[in-house]
Amino acid sequence: MKKIAVFASGSGSNFQAIVDAVNAGTLDAEIRLLVCDQPSAAVLQRAQQARIDRFCKSPKDFVDKTAFEKEIVQQLKSRDIEFIVLAGYMRLIGTAILKEYPESIVNIHPSLLPDFPGKDAIGQAMDAGVQVSGMTIHYVDAGMDTGPIIAQTEIQIHANDSRDDVQKRIQQAEHICYPKVLQELFTKETTNTAP
Repeated sequence: MKKIAVFASGSGSNFQAIVDAVNAGTLDAEIRLLVCDQPSAAVLQRAQQARIDRFCKSPKDFVDKTAFEKEIVQQLKSRDIEFIVLAGYMRLIGTAILKEYPESIVNIHPSLLPDFPGKDAIGQAMDAGVQVSGMTIHYVDAGMDTGPIIAQTEIQIHANDSRDDVQKRIQQAEHICYPKVLQELFTKETTNTAP
């Protein structure tokens, strides 16, 4: 069973999808920690209800990004975390965490990368007038949504769609795909490390 930490900054719908998959037995993982950088984020209540440890501090409380990330690494190490899952975490991961967890951090992004990286990918896609967008699961590197792509799902954007319509469809796909892809990754890792 993979010991994971989930990083999130907002409502936590992907966090909830991961919790539900673990509880249903379709994701062979133990969520040992939620890392959050927004003290008012709704995801904290979801974690509390699921009885999952929470680490929530504002980066502003630290001298710099490195100090903030070193504190996070300490929290992860104290719980033997093996893998990090970003689920709407609105901060770039820096070298302090990347160094400790090479090729062990994944992210989900609401566009078909490399198109529309960064914030408000759905708004970017709609402004560009594309008819197809979607979601991407990828490994995290030092860039903004630039890590190797693991999986993508396409979503149609219709002429009369509102931003909410598109977001709902993308989130529905995310909630199904993310736990499934994580399970595939963990199964593959176990197979590769088996004697």
